[in-house]
Amino acid sequence: MTEAAQLRLRLLLSLAAPLLVLFGLVGMAQRQGPERLKPLPPVLLGLSLMAASSLRRRYHRRLLLEALRNGDPSQQPSP
Repeated sequence: MTEAAQLRLRLLLSLAAPLLVLFGLVGMAQRQGPERLKPLPPVLLGLSLMAASSLRRRYHRRLLLEALRNGDPSQQPSP
């Protein structure tokens, strides 16, 4: 797979969770009564995916910062 194709794939995957939330909210707005709860699982799934991604990114950044402060060459990114 070429670099451009990988970049496009990553872009699409990064938009998947926010779009899932957006479509679920639109679905909730268009329904009435007890039908409004049907799009709730995709909304919750999208929110949990975004939260997990944010926590994972924060964790990896903290590890990288600690490695840079300690001067550990095995954790530093290559130039």
